[in-house]
Amino acid sequence: QVPLVESGGGLVQAGGSLRLSCAASGRTFGNSAMGWFSRAPGKEREFVASINWSGDSTYYADSVKGRFTISRENAKNTMFLQMNSLKPEDTAVYYCAASQRYRSTIVAGTLYDYWGQGTQVTVSS
Repeated sequence: QVPLVESGGGLVQAGGSLRLSCAASGRTFGNSAMGWFSRAPGKEREFVASINWSGDSTYYADSVKGRFTISRENAKNTMFLQMNSLKPEDTAVYYCAASQRYRSTIVAGTLYDYWGQGTQVTVSS
């Protein structure tokens, strides 16, 4: 059973918005740092945003700062990524991740223990 499942991806025009969701199943992540990563075609996985266990601390990649907002609802075991002012260069598969070991925001993908299968975001120009 995949512990994390992403949804909300799709095709959108440049300047548009999408809201990604990451639902946890089979276990709770209320005490875990969580994050979003992206992988564009032909590129390495990149950090997008991270949120601490309680939701009151966030950290963003420079490329998305001011456009994307990460949030979470621990009561629903769900995390979100609100993506505004989308650009063609945001096109990628987006993955959510959760850490079993850390509660504060994390940039390094190696420090996350659970990953979703990804959701495709395509931004047309």
